[in-house]
This record gives sequence, C-alpha cells and structure tokens, in this order.
Amino acid sequence: MKKANLLFFIIPASLSFFYSCNSEDNNTKAIASDSASIARGEAAFTKNCSGCHNFTQDGIGPQLAGITEQVPPTWISAFIHDPQKTIDGGDERAKKLFEKYHTVMPAFSNLGDDTLNDIIAYMNTIKEPQGKPDYDTIYLKDPIVKKIQMSNLVVNLEEVAQIPFSSDDHPRTRITKIDVQPGTNNLFVLDLRGKLYRLNDGRPELYLDMKQLRKNFIDQPGLATGFGSFAFHPEFSKNGLLYTSNCEPKGTAKADFAYADSIPVELQWVVMEWKTDPAAFPFKGEGREVFRINMVTGIHGMQEVTFNPLAKPGNKDYGLLYIGIGDGGCVENGFPPLAHDPSKPWGTIFRIDPKGNNSANKQYGIPPDNPFVKDKDKLKEIYAYGFRNPHRITWTRDGKMLASNVGQASIEELNMILPGRDYGWPIREGTFLIHPDGNINKAHELPANDNTFNTMYPVAEYDHDEGKAITGGYEYTGSGIKELKGKYIFGDMNNGRVFYVETKQLKPGTQSEIKEMRVALNGKITKMSDLCGNPRVDLRFGRDNKGDIYVFTKPDGKIYRITGASKQ
Repeated sequence: MKKANLLFFIIPASLSFFYSCNSEDNNTKAIASDSASIARGEAAFTKNCSGCHNFTQDGIGPQLAGITEQVPPTWISAFIHDPQKTIDGGDERAKKLFEKYHTVMPAFSNLGDDTLNDIIAYMNTIKEPQGKPDYDTIYLKDPIVKKIQMSNLVVNLEEVAQIPFSSDDHPRTRITKIDVQPGTNNLFVLDLRGKLYRLNDGRPELYLDMKQLRKNFIDQPGLATGFGSFAFHPEFSKNGLLYTSNCEPKGTAKADFAYADSIPVELQWVVMEWKTDPAAFPFKGEGREVFRINMVTGIHGMQEVTFNPLAKPGNKDYGLLYIGIGDGGCVENGFPPLAHDPSKPWGTIFRIDPKGNNSANKQYGIPPDNPFVKDKDKLKEIYAYGFRNPHRITWTRDGKMLASNVGQASIEELNMILPGRDYGWPIREGTFLIHPDGNINKAHELPANDNTFNTMYPVAEYDHDEGKAITGGYEYTGSGIKELKGKYIFGDMNNGRVFYVETKQLKPGTQSEIKEMRVALNGKITKMSDLCGNPRVDLRFGRDNKGDIYVFTKPDGKIYRITGASKQ
C-alpha cells in the first residue's frame, strides 16, 4: 500500500485533550487558504490518505475533521515526516494513538513540504461535524468478553515460493489470492499491483500483467485497490475464459451501477471476461467488460470473484460467477443509504451468469433462481446483502457457502451465506447493534425487538481484542493431515494469528467456537509476524486442488504450505 497510511496516527477529536486549545494564530494562521492550494490538497489527500481516513468516522486511522483546530500544522508535518521518531521522543499524542491503533505508519518525507502544506490546507476546510445524535453515551466497551482459546494444535509450515517485490516501499508485495486452474495442479498468485503469477515448482512466472492489458488500470490509493481478484471458468481448458476485477479512475467510462452526483466518486471497479488459448503462456487474449461500478472511496471494493468448485455440469450453480462487492467506504464517509439496500449493489454478493445476456447492459445473465429475480424493486443480481466487505467466499465439502466480512471497529465475521438474506451492515456488526447516523465505532446490545429485523447473524465472530480484520480461509480437504480434517482455517490479517472452526458445527443461527493454533516453520514454533518481519502481517490463505492449505504474507511476499499438524 504505497502511501496509503499517510496520516494514520494524526490525533482525532476524541483525543484532543492531549493538546491544549490553541489560538487561531498558533494553529491556522500559517495554513494556506487559496483555492489552488486547497484543490491540490484535496487531490493529494484522495490519492494518499483516503484509504485510511475520512472526515466523519474513525476507520483504519482516525477521522480528521477539525484536526487543524486541535494540533498545529508543524506537528502534523513533523509526524508525517517521521512518525516513529515522534513516538520514540515521548510525544503523548503519538503514544496514545499508537496504543489505540497498534501499528506505526512509515515515514513520508518523500512527499515534500509543498504537498504536505497543500494537504493540510485542504484538511483545514473540513470542520468537526456538529449535532450527531447522542446514541453512544452508553456502549459495549468489550462486546465479546470470552477470549479465543489456544488449542493444542501446531501446524507446520514449509516455504514454497518467494513472489518478486512489486515496490520499493512497504509492503514489498501486495499478494492477496492464491487459486488453482481447474483440472490442473497449476497454482496462480495475484499481486494487487497488477500481476498474476503461475507457480512452477515454486518459481513464480508472470502470466498476466493488468497494467499492460488495461491502459486505465490503477492500484492507488492502496489497501485493496488494484487487481482485485481472478477466477478461471470451470471449463477453462476448453473455453479459455478468465474473469478478473480491477480498479480504474473515476469517469473512465459510464458506470453500470452509479448514484447521485451529490455523492463523490473516487474510482471505479470493473469486472472483465478474458478469452485466451488455454495452452498459451504467458496470457495472450482479448477482454470484454462485464460491468462497471462507482465507489465512494478506494476501500471495501471488489476483492472476490469466484466459482463454486463443488458445482458440476448439470448443477444449477455450475458456471455461475459469485462477486463480493464491498460498501466502498460509503458508510464511514457519511453515505449509509447506499448500503443495506437490496435495490443497490454496494455491500452485496452478486451471482451472475457471465455467459448470459439478460442483464440491463446485456453483457451477462441473471440466473432464474436468484432470490430477487421476481422483485421489481430489488437488484436481480443480488444473492445476499448487508456486508461491509465480503472479503473471501468459499464452500465447505458438505456444501456450506461461507463469506468472511471485514468489520469496522468492533466485530469480525464469518457468515454462512443463504440466498436472499440480510446480513445487517450497517445497522448491525456481528451480533451487535450499531447506529449508522451515530458513531459506527460503538457497539451496542441488540434491541428487544431484534427478531423483527430478520437479520442473518455470523456463524463465528471475534472482537477487536483479538485482531483487527478477518482474512477468509478454506476448509482443509486434503488427505494427509488427519488433525485438520473438517477444519475451516482462517486468521486475522493484521496480527497474523491463525484460527479454525469445525465445519460440522457451522449452522445458521448458532455461534461456533473459534480456536487458535500455533504455527511452526520446519518444526520450530514461531509467529507469522516474526516470519515476515513486520507487526502488520497482511495474512492470506489459499488452497490447491489436493485440498492443501497455503499461508502467505504481503510484507515479504513469501508463501508457505501447511505440511503437517501435531498436538502439543
């Protein structure tokens, strides 16, 4: 994520007491106020900062409305230039923010003083919002009191590949997905910065470069933007069809899914169908656009396109493409009506027939058994809705469809997906109430009349005492590790903890127990954060056609295979 964490720890309003009230002379007198500086600052903020910050809600970093009235611009500039130095120097504001967010952004002295001054000029135009409903005086400070227990399982890892660095900045790679080409043993690895590799005996070979195929491709402002996902058609060996998602600048082309002009657009996500000779390597082929969607920000985009691997020819699910579409940051940026509405695509899982043509744009089909296909007031493409960020979709051996949903500030979710159901965001986060017009970082007990909302709740969840962002995984379906049989293995992106649930215990309306397992490299117990040399692990999982599970990390681009498990 190049520069995505630019202002990650600048002090939010809630911590303003660490800096005494400053006069305008101290804080804002030296800040530029001309329209040109503000316009340049807005563009620079959008490119470098908006992935982590907004002006309405705390997100990955604190919300920044009113920041220039709370701390002087010299403090902001000094912190951006060297945040670790500020923390190590004992600055109280920096220390408190580190305690809250548990990570440190890199230094950004390369931006230059002029750009920083422009960004501060733009932030100075955004004042702290007033008059929000006071829902959150009383809230749950620890929503899930019971902690995840460490099991007696240790999984052994073996390093199998090193993906080439795609940037000189951290993270050095942005690898996010491993998937298999149907009918083969070929594993493919995606880097959000635009590259798709095939592993050949552990050697990564470049198969496809999105930057060469899509002239408008972008992978900024970082986080999950770029080359989002890929999926080979189940009959790829015959038809050569490959599906991808990627980002392009706003206004690149007319969006099939848009909203009112009064709501900002930061970028567009595009689903593409590519046709190639199945035997060709590297990729050589042509693409066509399936659909395009506008997004309010660069976060919570389109990180999953996939086919149901259990579906066989003749099955109603065979050849249908599932697409996880996030809310695009609309909720935390002040536009919650875009989400939690089955007449709109944001925060949903689509199910489409990519080879059909009965959609509004005639570029794909809508399956006749989709849940809303007969409802004129709802999007017929939607299979389920009410998600913040449906990050990874998979199926268990016994047919359960699972989707991990990355949470806001309280709860991380594993959901069992049933057609037509509402999964709650943004009036729910996990099994808790939140107020989208209040502070969405506060969780509350469910209301007494909760059953009238007909919300579908997670089959497993954990709160932010345990981690910050769920990374979806897979059920182990291999034959060589009996200790892992029937376990869905997943983890936390940020801290790299590895979890599991028993798939036989996953049932709608019930909560399954999450347990943690230790990891070992070549028999020596370690932590994923130690293996990748970074406290922010950016953990991901993959699975091959034998059912073996792979674990990999962005900071160092290393891929491991789980080769065994033992009880200790």
